[in-house]
Amino acid sequence: MDRIDVAVIGAGVVGLAIARALALQGREVVVIEAAGAIGTGISSRNSEVIHAGLYHAAGSLKARLCVRGRALLYGYCAARGIAHRRCGKLVVATRAEDLPRLQALAASGAANGVDDLRLLDRAETRALEPALEAAGALLSPSSGIVDSHGLMTALLADAEQAGATLALASPVTGGAPDGAGWRLRVGEDFELGARRVVNAAGLFAAQVAAALGRPAPPLRFARGHYFSLAGRAPFSRLIYPLPVDGGLGIHLTLDLGGQARFGPDVQWLPGTDPAALDYGVDPALAPAFEAEVRGYWPGLPAGALQPAYSGIRPKLGGPGEPAADFHIDAAAPGLVNLFGIESPGLTAALAIADHVASLAGDGGLRRSCRSAPPGPMPPAAASCG
Repeated sequence: MDRIDVAVIGAGVVGLAIARALALQGREVVVIEAAGAIGTGISSRNSEVIHAGLYHAAGSLKARLCVRGRALLYGYCAARGIAHRRCGKLVVATRAEDLPRLQALAASGAANGVDDLRLLDRAETRALEPALEAAGALLSPSSGIVDSHGLMTALLADAEQAGATLALASPVTGGAPDGAGWRLRVGEDFELGARRVVNAAGLFAAQVAAALGRPAPPLRFARGHYFSLAGRAPFSRLIYPLPVDGGLGIHLTLDLGGQARFGPDVQWLPGTDPAALDYGVDPALAPAFEAEVRGYWPGLPAGALQPAYSGIRPKLGGPGEPAADFHIDAAAPGLVNLFGIESPGLTAALAIADHVASLAGDGGLRRSCRSAPPGPMPPAAASCG
């Protein structure tokens, strides 16, 4: 049986970032992905937004890793030539009675270390975005957008340059600890030994944990639909309503070509079997989307929204419950499980990778340290010797 130092299960943006960080430490890393390509799940079905760090409880993993990850991500994208834009975001209150919620959001961001937020009145909001209708807004200049596929391609290239290997179409179907770490069953009959295992399987994380004989916290799946705009939107920034139960509201995001899309909504799903999920977008949802969007953009043309795509978010809380923190579990020797890695997982990916690399410890097989490709090296990656 082959034996390696670290098996990273899942080749989404978080798994690839973790593989990069560990490979840069000099570890022998194999990324094991059930699908036939990287980033086919959560990582390819989101808003591609770089979040500033407004929404999360002070001191939480989400808050700390989002704020640090945002800085790392902007630096990494600039160094590696990954398409991105720091376009800024406006969170809007459409009614005067909601202005205190904007103030609370500004206070939350400040507590998390977001130091460039500014509250705007109606006139200041309209001066920035004349088509916007709002009683006031919170300006977040450090929010932005990123080419998530370009990011994942760069992370994989860095990991492979540092010696990591990617195995596609390789579902983990079982595993158990042994005297030297973990024995994994991959597919029907292949076995792989690993001194450490990182379960970054996204929507499949609970299933992978069960295959390894480990418990997982209860998960809920929420589907979010997106609609694209026919024609150009008269906005240069991201436009967000105030948060809603289970999400951030139907917001306007821009792609790097300037095309607008709206979403996601929140549709709680009854099951949590990733293999049975439906990613279709019902065109009948368009009127509800139009009504939400016209709350802040009254000029939305009738019939201008077209079904685009949907994504599924793994949540550790259900309807009416407070938003839960990331759950990064290193309780079992040699195993790190990541559960509930939803937004801001894309923004936080490099910081999550640094955090997981620190949990993985310093033992195990090591090669000589490899020089990092251009871009910020996670601090943990600089400690190998």
